[in-house]
Amino acid sequence: MKFTYYGHSCFSIETGGKKLLFDPFIRGNELAIDIDINNVEADFILASHGHGDHVGDLVEIATRTGALVIGSFEVVNWAQNNGVKNAHPMNFGPASFDFGKLRFLPAWHSSGLPDGSYGGNPGGYLVQGQEGNFYYSGDTCLMMDMQLVPRFAKLDFAILPVGGNFTMDAEDAVIAADFIKCDKVIGIHFDTFGYIKINHEEAKEKFKAAGKELILPKIGETIIL
Repeated sequence: MKFTYYGHSCFSIETGGKKLLFDPFIRGNELAIDIDINNVEADFILASHGHGDHVGDLVEIATRTGALVIGSFEVVNWAQNNGVKNAHPMNFGPASFDFGKLRFLPAWHSSGLPDGSYGGNPGGYLVQGQEGNFYYSGDTCLMMDMQLVPRFAKLDFAILPVGGNFTMDAEDAVIAADFIKCDKVIGIHFDTFGYIKINHEEAKEKFKAAGKELILPKIGETIIL
């Protein structure tokens, strides 16, 4: 699988011959000024929740690419009201797509859309495909529900927030990695705002001390997993 980081919580994963783009927020991120959203491709766009720093570029990218937008009923309804034609609403539960099996799982956070409307329940995604399995928690604090993840699938890697304040920090993410039984973690949701700036080396050391690996990708970086 190929992971490409676009900053904050926006990343794409190529699996099963499909490009999955998560939480498209690029132009509003000062750290991602070198990323041209017109060059970002997607077959599917998955939104974890409705906050502007997760759906800021969703409508434009979905309209240009024709990607299938997946998210909570409320997020999908908002996208459709803004001109998106290709969409699939979900609530917590499993569904099958061209890239494999997708399970929308709870997250403990909040969710309001850019127009001020209700954004539905925030969540994360478990993706199971022929090339492997991964879990993206979405924006969340540490929660006991994560212990259900390994009952559904053995993970090859996970994508977890590590910035603290609005989500887990690195210390909490180590515990989350224990809960989901995954030793390879890609950290996201860090450094974008003053509230979530982190010490990269300290964060990596917390994982190393627990026998795990934390990858903190650079914006624009592609990693083969």
